[in-house]
Amino acid sequence: KATVSVLNWEGACARARPSRPRGGRYTATRAQRGRGALQPGSSAAMDGDGALLSTEIEFENDVKQHPFTMKYWFRYLQFKHSADAVARNTLHERALANVPGSYKIWFQYLKERMLQVRDRPLDDVNWAKVNHLFERSLVFMSKMPRIWVEYIKFLTQQSKLTETRRVIDRALQTLPITQHERVWKVATEFMKQDFVPVETAIRMWRRYLQIEPYLVEDFIIYLRKHQRWNDIVNLMIESLNDAKFTSTKGRTRHELWVELCGILSRQGDALRLDNASLTVDRIIRSGIKKYPNEVGQLWCALADYNIRCRHFDKARDVFEEGITSVNTVKDFSQIFDSYMHFEESLIEAKMEELEAEGAESDEDENLDQYTPALLRVTGVDFDLNTEVEFRMKRLEHLMDRRSELLNSVLLRQNPHNVHEWHNRVKIFQGKPDAVARTYTAAVKTVQISKAIGKPHSLYTAFAKFYEGQGALDSARAILSMAVKEPFRSVDDLATVWVEWAEMELRAKKYKRALDVLKKATATNFTGQGSWAKDPAQPVQEKVWRSVRIWTFYADLNEVLCTLRSCKNVYDRMLYLKVATPQIVLHFANFLKENNFWEESFKVYQQGITLFQWPQVHDVWVAYLSAFVARFKRTKVERTRDLFEQCVAKVPKKHAGRFFLMYARYEEKYGLARQCLAIYDKACEKVPKEEVLDMYRRYIAVTKKFFGAIRTREVRQKAIGAVDDKDVPQLCLEWVELERELGEVDRARSLYNHAAQYVDPRKENEFWGQWKAFEEEHGNEDTYRALLRVERSIKAMFDSQVDISEAAAAAREARKKRAEAEAEAAGAAVAPKPDAAKKASKFGVAPDSDTIRFVPQSVTPEPATASGSVSPAPEREEIELEERAVPEGVFGGMKRGAEDAGPEIAKRPKRE
Repeated sequence: KATVSVLNWEGACARARPSRPRGGRYTATRAQRGRGALQPGSSAAMDGDGALLSTEIEFENDVKQHPFTMKYWFRYLQFKHSADAVARNTLHERALANVPGSYKIWFQYLKERMLQVRDRPLDDVNWAKVNHLFERSLVFMSKMPRIWVEYIKFLTQQSKLTETRRVIDRALQTLPITQHERVWKVATEFMKQDFVPVETAIRMWRRYLQIEPYLVEDFIIYLRKHQRWNDIVNLMIESLNDAKFTSTKGRTRHELWVELCGILSRQGDALRLDNASLTVDRIIRSGIKKYPNEVGQLWCALADYNIRCRHFDKARDVFEEGITSVNTVKDFSQIFDSYMHFEESLIEAKMEELEAEGAESDEDENLDQYTPALLRVTGVDFDLNTEVEFRMKRLEHLMDRRSELLNSVLLRQNPHNVHEWHNRVKIFQGKPDAVARTYTAAVKTVQISKAIGKPHSLYTAFAKFYEGQGALDSARAILSMAVKEPFRSVDDLATVWVEWAEMELRAKKYKRALDVLKKATATNFTGQGSWAKDPAQPVQEKVWRSVRIWTFYADLNEVLCTLRSCKNVYDRMLYLKVATPQIVLHFANFLKENNFWEESFKVYQQGITLFQWPQVHDVWVAYLSAFVARFKRTKVERTRDLFEQCVAKVPKKHAGRFFLMYARYEEKYGLARQCLAIYDKACEKVPKEEVLDMYRRYIAVTKKFFGAIRTREVRQKAIGAVDDKDVPQLCLEWVELERELGEVDRARSLYNHAAQYVDPRKENEFWGQWKAFEEEHGNEDTYRALLRVERSIKAMFDSQVDISEAAAAAREARKKRAEAEAEAAGAAVAPKPDAAKKASKFGVAPDSDTIRFVPQSVTPEPATASGSVSPAPEREEIELEERAVPEGVFGGMKRGAEDAGPEIAKRPKRE
């Protein structure tokens, strides 16, 4: 292969003479017309051996005239992209000889040379030539970090340890510190190579951490790969002691502590810490103090460390300390399970040792060096069998303590949890001393203001415990201390007083029980109501208001004391206004049982004064019932005054019952006219849903005293008072009465009146009864009138549907009109013909919001009495007439009318 030097190229260019080729494709450019330009067809562009091609002459002329301009060389190199390696290398050398400061050409040349040796063996001489080329480039490109990075990578490929390390040092010394990160990025890849000694890599890592300390976790990962546990532990301790340290892997400090303790526990005494004052035990305990709520793993790690060091007794002490100090159930379960596994492992080991050595082995040889010292000092025969039994009992004892230890954890979470204290007492059931200690600790620990649950239950349960043990004096001391505690509610303190009294009753100390309740109800109440709402007042000063204490006190007085004493208690309850309606009723019944009727009535009267509706309802019922049963007809006026006093203030919801009681009293012991007046008043006072039932009772009583004719006035009132849906039923009942009396015209008028409330499309029973009535009592004219009324009523209900549809159409038309006006920006828009036609169909004017009703033609088809249908005239207009109700039906209601004809007056519309 021909190699042309720079001098040869220049000589060839100087000897060439310009000539114009025949049919030549190239013309002389400005560079070619210059001094020393080559022309196509010259002798330098004709040969294949070292001679220039005609296509290269232009580029040669450019680099000849501008040898120190990089772009002409780079353009020439781009043109020669498909040339062989030697030609490109030669061209790169020529370019770099003229422009040695071109980073672009140097970088391209280095990449091509690296690609050329990529597939060659490492002992090939060309690798060294490329290394030498890198060194040449660094003479000019020492400030270019990319050259250094590529050089380091290239040396790493060759597994050149020393050279790579020295190049890294030179790069760090040459480049500014802001660009060191790029060098260290490839340096870390170099440190991870297998041919790099661990010590060398560690030293380089430590240099790197001086400028990037946050990458300590990457260093730890490298050390863990090579099992350099001492370095790992020292690094982690240093990081955790740094308050500014933040994990780049997203791990919390607690997770780092757990990892550190795990490493410490697994390595045992093999670790050598930088700080001689630090020990594994001290490090792990510092982590436990730092994270008191997540220490299960740390305690287990500390115990595991002692187990690996064969300090079994010390490991057991660590487990005991852990389960008695953790604050979460999760940590407790973790430590307890590890503790159980540890004890089971020791037992299994001893069992295997026992099976291996046999029962005849020497006791001294079988003794474990970690056997408790107390057993060895006392001289007890401690062979393997005994030791196994001892360890089994210790394991059973640990299992039995689990519930107690778990309860201790819950109480450490919240020592004011009353429920957990009760659970702790249940654990020690059958152990009086432990129960007493637990209750004592509970009442000393629990603060009333922070308690969760019912703190008074601790005192009452403690007193019951002493009562069960026969120590009544101790129980009284507990309760006397409890009644002085600042409980949050009066009911809690009242419960303590009641429990105290019940305890005295169980001990048959009746006098003591009465004294306790008397002390509980003692007060300096003066009758003023300033005490009613005072939240700052202590419960001891408000306990006399407890209904529970007063009722218990009254019950004891009824059983144990005299009648006068019992009456005094009840009277004081009424005076202090702590009585309830039930207490009033009980007091009154108590007086009635002892034949103090008038005093019982006074109690009822006091109860009526104390309470309002509806609480006073039961008091009034009992009062009126007892008064009527006592006096019957002897004190009628007084009884009437009571009833009038009751019905004057009774709400509508309860009025029916008391009016009925009043009416029945008048019916049985009073006057009939007064009874009817009460019913008449009741019909106005009772709720709407009870009006119909009350009128029926009214009608029944009227018929009983004054006969059926007199009920017409009542029925007339009932029709005007009940709901529209009940009118047809009342009218039908009235029709039956008139039919019994032979008043057919009255009955027909009632049918006509009730028909306006009955829809023929839904309710056929009414119309069927009317038709049956006309078939029995009427003629063809009356039957035809019935059909005419039926059609008119049906048209009326149909028009109501049309009204709703017309209203909907009107709303739709208004909505469309508003939208059209908004679109036209205020311009009037005429309604569409279809909308106007639709509105006219329903009687609604398109430009009006008023609904107008359109009369509807009904084609009647009257039927004869025999059931045949007579032909009807074509398009006969039906005119609805309003007919007056006959005077005979409504009695004296129409006395001023001149004609009592069969017409029925139109019923006025009710709201």
